[in-house]
Amino acid sequence: MEVTPIGIVRTPFKCKKDTPIQPFRSKAIGRIEVFEEYAEGLSDTEGFSHLILLYSFHKSRGHCLKVKPFLDDQLRGLFATRYPRRPNQIGLTVVELLKRESNILFVKGIDVVDGTPLLDIKPYVPDFGPMEKIRIGWLEGRILSNSKNIGGIN
Repeated sequence: MEVTPIGIVRTPFKCKKDTPIQPFRSKAIGRIEVFEEYAEGLSDTEGFSHLILLYSFHKSRGHCLKVKPFLDDQLRGLFATRYPRRPNQIGLTVVELLKRESNILFVKGIDVVDGTPLLDIKPYVPDFGPMEKIRIGWLEGRILSNSKNIGGIN
């Protein structure tokens, strides 16, 4: 599998320890700098309030199949968490799109390290997610979840 970054994520967070745990905990403003050869693909993004960003956990090395996630003190299976040290080190976040200027997207709610390689952008569309009640496993009672009300990525 070959993956080529399409841009760079610019944020106020210079190291991993400074980043928010999840985007809903962040009010930070960031810039998504899409490389010029992909800028035409940003057409029509302005009509969406939120975007899904796929990116590389470029500061993470290795992985463990049992991890202690940020919101718990027990070991959990890696794939039942959003822990950054993963076999393919691909991250996902949902951000609010504030505006677009040419090949730059200004976003709110960013939770990644400055300089992160951007792999892809997709529009966030709640109706494309599951509409039935969503279970959140071991996180039940640990976070305020609106997953009972809307579908999509949490």
